[in-house]
Amino acid sequence: MAKIKIKLTRSKIKITKNQRLTLEALGLHKINSVREHEDNASTCGMIKVVNHMVEVVE
Repeated sequence: MAKIKIKLTRSKIKITKNQRLTLEALGLHKINSVREHEDNASTCGMIKVVNHMVEVVE
């Protein structure tokens, strides 16, 4: 499967609990942190929850 890189670009201050837990599940803790994940349906669903805060590179 293809890999995608996810980068946290905005602060986690004043976001909902669901969004905060989604970022933790993706492994994004600090601004500008980058993680590499498999490009599958579950990862894409998590990205949709926090799409305003992350940048995705395929």
